[in-house]
Amino acid sequence: MVKYLLVAIVAALAIGLLRSRWRRPGREPRQAPPPEDMVGCAHCGIHFPRGEGVAAGGHRFCSEAHRDQFRSSR
Repeated sequence: MVKYLLVAIVAALAIGLLRSRWRRPGREPRQAPPPEDMVGCAHCGIHFPRGEGVAAGGHRFCSEAHRDQFRSSR
């Protein structure tokens, strides 16, 4: 009885190993996107990715509201 159980465990491990080896060549690792530059908001100073902000007059802002507040304060 123990002999059959041991054979079944070894067979399951062998099948699992073979399956994992067959799947690996087909998969290409995903490349992470390149990191974005972090910039600071000219109004509040918080840092955020360059692509998520608003640009105006050579300055970067975290939101349109801060851009408008910055313009009105000048």
